[in-house]
Amino acid sequence: MDEKRLAKAILDPPSIFDMPEDVLTDESLTTSQRIEILRRWEYDACEVSVAEDEGMPARNGEVLKQILQALHMLVGDIDTSETPPTKQGGLSREALRRTNRKT
Repeated sequence: MDEKRLAKAILDPPSIFDMPEDVLTDESLTTSQRIEILRRWEYDACEVSVAEDEGMPARNGEVLKQILQALHMLVGDIDTSETPPTKQGGLSREALRRTNRKT
């Protein structure tokens, strides 16, 4: 993946990928890049969830579930204690650390 497309994928994952699983199957990405893209996508999905709680029409959280499943496939268990103290939450990089992960 070229630098410009990678930067766009990190800033706005749905503009490049239709589904979180597409991040997993993109062979041009390293594991670290996949994790970063999914982490950013997860944060955006959490923001949507907060907006839904505040009255925005609901989307049922399916994308967030798919993102978390994809991250689990890459890093195994996710340490949910490593999240910021905001309504949006979001997974920190430390929450997704795995000692035997390939980068």
